Amino acid sequence: MDRRSFLKAGSLAGTGLTVSVPAIATEVLAQADPSGHANNGIPLSQQSMCYWTYGFMSLEELLPKLKKMGLSAIDLITPKDWPILKEHGFTCSMAYGREKEDITTGFIDEQLHDELYTAYAKTIPQMAEYGYKSMVVFAGNRRGRNDLDGLRTAAKGLKRLMPIAVEHGVTVQLEVFNSKVDHPDYMGDSTAWAVTLCDLVDSENFKILWDIYHMQVQEGNIIQTIKDYHPYFGHYHTAGVPGRHEIGNNQEIYYPAVIQAIKDTGYTGYLAHEFLPTEEDKLQGLREAIRICG
Repeated sequence: MDRRSFLKAGSLAGTGLTVSVPAIATEVLAQADPSGHANNGIPLSQQSMCYWTYGFMSLEELLPKLKKMGLSAIDLITPKDWPILKEHGFTCSMAYGREKEDITTGFIDEQLHDELYTAYAKTIPQMAEYGYKSMVVFAGNRRGRNDLDGLRTAAKGLKRLMPIAVEHGVTVQLEVFNSKVDHPDYMGDSTAWAVTLCDLVDSENFKILWDIYHMQVQEGNIIQTIKDYHPYFGHYHTAGVPGRHEIGNNQEIYYPAVIQAIKDTGYTGYLAHEFLPTEEDKLQGLREAIRICG
């Protein structure tokens, strides 16, 4: 399953369940970090994970397990499931603004601007009521459009939305994807394009959800790009290359160095794990990712 298929299928939700969890995440804190990066990593309070990669579990089943690991935030949850997060004491570190998001369509299509504005203008105040601070949006597929026209059109639609985002303290974040492997024809497939869009929108409430996996596949030069453009980045996603699996030693990104580069910028936002688990114990890769990045 990829993220697009998961969005089409809809999220899985189980019956209501109330649990009591320990305040201290002993499962994570008891593990030593042989890499030597323990004091320089992203703290648990800034780590998250993307629900769609564990969509084979209901939120009611998954959230207590995440709590035991020390996590208190989860990415990419639609509005109908926000009450479940509240019940379990979780925040949504990156929210979907619509129940059925479509990565292939977005702000580069001017014919969708009214529809997108109506949906997000309704959701953003609801986010503020829950205390959520970030909402993901998408550029959409080119479908014959050139990148310059796409920039102008996307900036026009996003500028219209910014006053509502500013009023409610929400940061709208456009996610970058690779178009080489996972999302053919997607326009927001480079750091340069997304940074230019930020300059055109010209608002502190518009930033880039910078996906480390996607940008390694698309353009490489991860650490230098973080150093050069980090003021534009409001959120990070992780996964291993190739294959979008665990971030350990069997893939090409050396995450301890990447995390150090992020920390060196003074970053205080969320880093969310977005890999497809392959181990028999599906949660073991997530435990290891938390350790590597923390």
